[in-house]
Amino acid sequence: MRVIIQTVLAVFLAVFSFVGCSDSPVKSIEKPRDLNRLIAQFPDSVALLLERGNLEFDRYGYDEAMRDAAKAFRIDSNNLESRMLFAEVLNNRETRTFQDVITAQHNYKTIVKAQPQNIRALIGLAATYSYQQDFEKTFQYVNEALRINPKYRNAYVLKGTTYRQIGNMDLAKSSYQTAIQQDPSFFEAYFFLGQIYQSENNPLCIEYFTTALELKPAYHEIKYQLAFSKQLHNQLDGAVALYKEMAADTIDFYINRGLFHQGYIKQFELNDIDSAVFYYRSALKTEPRHVESWHNLGLCYKEQGNKTKALQSFAKALQYNPEFNLSREEAESLR
Repeated sequence: MRVIIQTVLAVFLAVFSFVGCSDSPVKSIEKPRDLNRLIAQFPDSVALLLERGNLEFDRYGYDEAMRDAAKAFRIDSNNLESRMLFAEVLNNRETRTFQDVITAQHNYKTIVKAQPQNIRALIGLAATYSYQQDFEKTFQYVNEALRINPKYRNAYVLKGTTYRQIGNMDLAKSSYQTAIQQDPSFFEAYFFLGQIYQSENNPLCIEYFTTALELKPAYHEIKYQLAFSKQLHNQLDGAVALYKEMAADTIDFYINRGLFHQGYIKQFELNDIDSAVFYYRSALKTEPRHVESWHNLGLCYKEQGNKTKALQSFAKALQYNPEFNLSREEAESLR
């Protein structure tokens, strides 16, 4: 019983599902001036704090953005820009709590009351209801934003994400496609479409992940999903090339997955057990608690006739995840 894994996408979706990001296409942002130095000189300047906070927010540096947003909001809670940035960070960071979303919702409502045509606040408000699974209110505020601006990209992204939550993949695809029509450089929409087609085992996922990676080559998760899609659809050379890039990276999670999947391909696609053992052991040097590597390593040792090492490997898998029944069944069959 072999095991293939794919990374959990909750973090990525958490960041992008609520589309509180800026309205312009995401791109590498150069600081026009030394904001750190200026803020050191003028630590209570709300304008400078907001400038730096928004720069960090646009590049998804939510912890850094929160530092500036919270301070600007404390200094001047009547400043709607301070309130907006504070709400946006609360609503988008991956560590947000239910209370964070409630707080963000309150602040969005305050902004909308003062500025009824503020479509960014309307979409942020809609996103809080999406988080709470109040989809009627989600669509109410999304549609209100679209009545103001029918070409507002983030509205279609949130519609797509909400349709995914309720299981309507056809409308989710349509919404993401519309977002792309409004902004062809919006890589998140390509990524989400890739996810949907991947879940349907449709090779179109490769096309969408490829475009997303071309638009945002620095995002490791896109590279991983593209490699995994190529592996699923038997484009092994392309998959291995991407896994090798991942294995040479600096982030342990992706190094481990790059090595693991190379081992998987050696083991199950090429029947090169010795090489598979090498890759699994290399993966475990990076992440010793990776259950799937231990399990598949056990299968390799079993194939080689090394019962002792196979049992040890299955035991390691169960040590780190006692509910991993595949390893338990393999171990029991050897005993």
